[in-house]
Amino acid sequence: MVCSYHRSMSKEITGLDLTTALSVSGKKDFILKNPIMVASGTFSNGIELSRELPVEQLGAVVSKGTTVGTRLGNPTPRTMETAAGMLNSIGFQNVGVQSVIRDFAPKWARWDTPVVVNIMGENFQEYLQLAEELEDVAGISALEVNISCPNVEAGGLEFGQDPELAEELIRAICRVSSFPILVKLTPSVADPRPVAYAVEKAGADALTIFNTIPGMAIDVERRKPFLGAKFGGLSGPAIKPVALRHVFLVASETDMPIVASGGIVSGIDVVEFIMAGAVAAQVGTATFVQPNAAWRILDELEKWMVENAQNAISDIHRAALD
Repeated sequence: MVCSYHRSMSKEITGLDLTTALSVSGKKDFILKNPIMVASGTFSNGIELSRELPVEQLGAVVSKGTTVGTRLGNPTPRTMETAAGMLNSIGFQNVGVQSVIRDFAPKWARWDTPVVVNIMGENFQEYLQLAEELEDVAGISALEVNISCPNVEAGGLEFGQDPELAEELIRAICRVSSFPILVKLTPSVADPRPVAYAVEKAGADALTIFNTIPGMAIDVERRKPFLGAKFGGLSGPAIKPVALRHVFLVASETDMPIVASGGIVSGIDVVEFIMAGAVAAQVGTATFVQPNAAWRILDELEKWMVENAQNAISDIHRAALD
């Protein structure tokens, strides 16, 4: 059983204003009560953990990655611990969009915390189908478009590695969806700015920076790759400096809202990312170690703000860029 978490501080006690905006574009405003989100794939679809933990205290919950149909995922083993994080090769296992609409969205609609649905496709048509089927579904507040997926129609190149492809995709999604659109960028580029410019031009409301970094491990006893699919995504504290650099680079040249994702395990990590230009932060791998990590991190963020006489996120936002 997951132990519940009793937060030591609250907005009422501290007088803090932790609200942050991910979209004020005129489509649908998307304003969070605080900047702490749980990342896609690390909180399932939130239903189970919501029975033990107060999801209403979080800024937002991001759903497990959702595809058009049910996917069984990659062969096992799918995960392994690394020196400063973990490798995962889940393979987008999920129940499919219709099950999300039927089984999860009605429960999300009863929450006081917004849910962002993460969508993934293998081609343009699948992304558009997902956006169209999710349109106006109660319980959903925004879409997060994972453009780290390989485009099977372009020889497996990730959508997020080609600015023109990314722009075309996001422009098409924005035409069919009235939800705020967050675009989850790939780390598999030396410079994230060209793709960030492209999706901003296409109409995206915010960026999530970034996804897991491709990696692998070898089982020396078997003399074979450890993961069943050979390769996986590296996450956890090991990738935080890389994610921080990507956030800083993009924030240096755009005012577009940025959600940081990568190695966040403490409130101080969140402060760093906000100072680098992010407005919110997703807690991912830390949740596997401590299911209530997001709540602890929110407490630590509030404590730091009070101890340093900072009253609002805007007081520290982009501080490292000045």
